[in-house]
Amino acid sequence: MAFEPRTTGVTLRLPGETVHVDAWGPGTLRIRAHVDPHPVSVDEALAVREPSLADVAIAADGSVATVRSGDIIATIEAHGRLSFHGPDGLLTGEPWFDPNEPPLRAHRYFPRQDDGSHGVEAVFEAFDNARLYGLGQHTLGRLDLKGSVVDLLQRNSQVSVPVLLSSRGYGFFWNSPSVGRVELASNHTRWVAHRASQLDYFVYAGSTPADVLQRYHALTGLAPRLPDWASGYWQSNSYYRTQDELMSVARDHLGRGLPLTAMFVDYMHWTRLGEWEWDAEKWPDPAAMVAELAESGVRLMVAVWPHVSPRSKHYADLRDRDLLVRTGGGDPAIFSFADREAPEGIDLALLDLTHPDARLFYWQRIEESYHRIGVRAFWLDACEPELTASPGHLFEDDSRYALGHGTEVSSLFPLEDARAVREGLNSVGDTESMLLVRSAWAGSQRHGVAVWSGDIQSNWESLRLQMSAGLNMMVSGIPWWTSDIGGFFDADAESEDFRELLVRWFQFATFWPVLRMHGNRHPDFFNAGIFSAGGPNEVWSFGERGYEIMSGLLSFRERLRPYVHAVLDRTASDGVPPVRPLYFDFGDDPVAAVVTGQFMLGDDLLVAPVLYCGAEEREVYLPSGHQWRDVWSQQLHDGGEWRRVWSARRRTPLRAQRWIPGHRSELVHLNAAVDGRGQ
Repeated sequence: MAFEPRTTGVTLRLPGETVHVDAWGPGTLRIRAHVDPHPVSVDEALAVREPSLADVAIAADGSVATVRSGDIIATIEAHGRLSFHGPDGLLTGEPWFDPNEPPLRAHRYFPRQDDGSHGVEAVFEAFDNARLYGLGQHTLGRLDLKGSVVDLLQRNSQVSVPVLLSSRGYGFFWNSPSVGRVELASNHTRWVAHRASQLDYFVYAGSTPADVLQRYHALTGLAPRLPDWASGYWQSNSYYRTQDELMSVARDHLGRGLPLTAMFVDYMHWTRLGEWEWDAEKWPDPAAMVAELAESGVRLMVAVWPHVSPRSKHYADLRDRDLLVRTGGGDPAIFSFADREAPEGIDLALLDLTHPDARLFYWQRIEESYHRIGVRAFWLDACEPELTASPGHLFEDDSRYALGHGTEVSSLFPLEDARAVREGLNSVGDTESMLLVRSAWAGSQRHGVAVWSGDIQSNWESLRLQMSAGLNMMVSGIPWWTSDIGGFFDADAESEDFRELLVRWFQFATFWPVLRMHGNRHPDFFNAGIFSAGGPNEVWSFGERGYEIMSGLLSFRERLRPYVHAVLDRTASDGVPPVRPLYFDFGDDPVAAVVTGQFMLGDDLLVAPVLYCGAEEREVYLPSGHQWRDVWSQQLHDGGEWRRVWSARRRTPLRAQRWIPGHRSELVHLNAAVDGRGQ
C-alpha cells in the first residue's frame, strides 16, 4: 500500500517523492513533501504547536486517503493530488493533472546548479469569487490581492509574511522563508520558493475571518498585551544630532502641555556601527537623559542596527567566531553605508542573528549600553536584512547564514533580530519594553513588535498606499503597525500641499495602534549628506493651523487610548486584529466586503480617512445590519447605504464624548469621516 497511516495523519510514498499530511491542531493541517530521504527543514522558530491526533481513513482499494482535523478534511489521492474541504464544501486544492501541460505534478521541484539543492512550487485551483488578503505589507494599492504577483522577499517598505486569508473560509501559511513569489492569477494560485529542502505549508479553516486568524495564531503565537505607555504619542526626527537638541525638543513639547510617551534617538548616535555604544561627545550623559524623560512619563527609544563596521572593536572577534553573515566565497557579506567615522561610506558586515551565539552577543551589548541605564524601547532598524547586492543579482543569492543559504533562509532575519532582543528582555524580567521594527516574518508578533512601513515618500499617493498595506498586515497576524506620519522622503515642509498632507496623515495615524511622527524634512537631504539635520519635525513646525489641528488630535488620542487598549486586549487574547477591513466584520454585506477606503478600529469605530489633496467631502459606506451615528450631525442612520460626508477642511477638527463600554461608541468631531456603530 502506498499510504502509511499514522496517529497524526498519513504518509504517501510515490516514486521519487514522499508526501506527509498531518493534523496540526483543531481545524489545521500541515502538508510536507520532499524528494530527499531525510530533508533538513529550516524550522527555526516557525510552527510552535505540536501535531495532534487525526481521524485517518483509507479507501479499501487504496485509491484515496482522508485526514480530518476538526472541521477541515484533506483528501489525498494515490497519485498525490490534494484537496481540502470544510463544512460547506471545497476550500482549495490542487488542480486536476493534465498530462499534456507542464508541470505533470501540481507541485514540483526544480534543480539548482551548485550543491544539488532545489526550489519548490505548489499550484492550487483559482476561484473567480475568491478574495485574497494578507502577505504582509506591500505597496500595491490593492486590498484584495487576487490578480497580483507578489515577490516573497524582505525589502525596506516591503514586508513578506507568507500568509493568506481567503474569503472562501480558510487561511494558508507558506512555511518557507525562501526568496520566492506567489501568483494569485485567475487560472491558478502558484507559490514558489527558489530554494527549499521540502515543500511545507499549512491550511486551516474557520467560519469567520476571526476564526481563521485564531488558527494561524495558534501556530505562530499571539501578540502580547501592548504596554500601557505605548499607545501614546511618539516623537521622532531624522535625526536629533545631540542630547541637548533632543532634550530641548522634549522639554518644549511637554512645556506646551502636549501628550508625549516616547522620544527617539535615531542612527549615528553611536561610536561605530557594531559597538552599540553612545558617542560621548554628542551624548555625554544618556543615563541622565533617560531619567529626566522617565520623570515625565516619557520613554527613550534608541535605534539599534545589526551591522558591524570593520573599524569596530568587536569586528575581528565576530569574524573569527563565524558570527557574521558571509558570502559564498567566505568573506563577510557587506552593506555599503555611512558610519560615524566614515561619512563617505564604508563596507559594513552583518551580524548573523540566525546563530544563537550572535543573538546572545547582540543582547549583551544592548543591555550594557541601553537597557542598563533605563532604555525601555528599541528601534530595530535595517533588519530586512539590509545588504548590498552585486549588479544583476539579489543579495540573498550570495549570502550564507548559520541556518543556511541566503536564498533559503533570509526572510527569517527580522524574526531572529526581534527574537534576540525579546529573549534578552525576558531574561531580565522586562515585560514593558517595546520593539519597533522595519521588517517581520510569520511569528514576529509573539515577540511584541510594532512594524512601521519603512522609508516611504511624502506624497498623497504614498498615504493612500498605507491603507491597503496596513490592513493586509493586520490580517497577516501583525497587529501593531504604523507609518511615518507625513512620510519619510522628499517633503517640502514649507508648502501648503505638504502641510495639508501632514494633517491628513496625522488623522489617519490617530486610529492605528501606534502614533509616531517621523520623517526627514531637510529640503535637500540627499545632497546635504547623511549627517545633516533632518529639519524641524515637531507638531508646531508646520504653521499655526497645522499646530492647532495636530495638537487637538493629540488630545483626542489621549481620550481614545482606553478604547484602543480595550481593543488591543482582545487582540492579545484571541488574535482579532485591532484595525480591520470592513469585510472582516461585515462579510454578509456584499458592498462592505469590497469597500477599500474605510476600516474599523475595534467593534465601534468606522473610520474613513481623507486621502486626497483638497478634498472637502467624501462618500462613506455604512454597513448593513446596524445603525450608525453621524458624528457631525449626531443623527442616526440605517446601515446599507452610502452617505456623502463633509470632511470639514476648514473647521476645528475635534469634539469628543467619552466612550462608554457596552453602551455606545466614541462620538468624534474630526477632520475625517468617523462613525460609531450604535448598540
